[in-house]
Amino acid sequence: MSFQNPVFIPGPTNIPEALRRACDFPTIDHRSSVFAEMLTPARHGVQRVLRSTTAEIFIFPSTGTGGWETAISNTLSPGDTVLAARNGMFSHRWIDMCERHGLEMIIVDVPWGEGIPADRFAEILAKDTSHKIKAVLATHNETATGVVSDIAAVRGAMDACDHPALLMVDGVSSIGSMDFRMDDWGVDIAVTGSQKGFMLPPGLAIIGISPKARAAGQTAKLHRTFFDLDDMAKGYAAGAYPYTPPVGLLNGLAQSCDMLLSEGLDNVFARHARIAEGVRAAVQAWGLDLCAARPELYSNSVSAIKTPEGFNATDIVTHAADTYGVAFGTGLGDVAGKVFRIGHLGSLTDVMALSGIATAEMCMADLGLDIQLGSGVAAAQNVYRATTATAMKDAA
Repeated sequence: MSFQNPVFIPGPTNIPEALRRACDFPTIDHRSSVFAEMLTPARHGVQRVLRSTTAEIFIFPSTGTGGWETAISNTLSPGDTVLAARNGMFSHRWIDMCERHGLEMIIVDVPWGEGIPADRFAEILAKDTSHKIKAVLATHNETATGVVSDIAAVRGAMDACDHPALLMVDGVSSIGSMDFRMDDWGVDIAVTGSQKGFMLPPGLAIIGISPKARAAGQTAKLHRTFFDLDDMAKGYAAGAYPYTPPVGLLNGLAQSCDMLLSEGLDNVFARHARIAEGVRAAVQAWGLDLCAARPELYSNSVSAIKTPEGFNATDIVTHAADTYGVAFGTGLGDVAGKVFRIGHLGSLTDVMALSGIATAEMCMADLGLDIQLGSGVAAAQNVYRATTATAMKDAA
């Protein structure tokens, strides 16, 4: 692997030099006012990225998985019922965590490549007149399959029957890269991490909590210590943490939020959409299909690309790393060996994306697939030439 080449995995993503330097921070007294001066803007910045005015922001030394555990352990009790769809590896892992915590699961199994079936959720919630279901889990962007689900539709299904369950959303591979509207969509808990849209190293679980979700913590009985929101809130009130914080990452997060907000969230999302459209044009030129079943499900942060029957897609990833020093994502779970993934999120440009598309072409040609060198690159170039020109005209 070459450190000079960008990565095309769906996280961790490429780190801008300015953020790498921001994380390279000298040791300070983390109980001093200096630390509070970086913690407060980091929390405020995340709130703005979530497009919320009411969410309370908590940042734990962890990853998205720790964020999942924070969400359930601070709001639910053993034996509570949770509704979730299983449509990929990461929705499956959150379900598995709930089961390990003694929660009762209502699982809607969905073919990998499909999104969350809001209509099926509506039927289940409407029948739950006793409000046994305490939480609805939704994976906004399923990283394993490149599928984005309609969170507003899930909230609509809940509101249609006036169901009081909490809406918990995994936005790990969407927040900071794709439009996410915590307040408008009625999201009670949003979970993400530092290593994707925020363009930082792994190490932070970032959680937005609605007032309703915080109130649910007053009766929650699941065990928690490290991820206790009340303990963290007491620390924040004093400008500190209940334990040693990752100072460099928090300094990086404050600057990451500044970077995203300075570019403009709508511009960030448009950039990701443009780059993703170029990748999808390349896939079509190669004569291949995406794992995502329909265009409305296509993710703007990662594309899972199906290879021909009988071909091991993992060979592309291995060959890219060994021969060209470039990282792509392997298939996971039910699609292992059937897809390879191109991550196109975080710190990425059209030109960087073209290098990944060209490398994927070389790998597939090297491995004997019927791929015309230059076909995908040319298709993506046409997208980028047209859309970049439009973006520049709009900016003017």
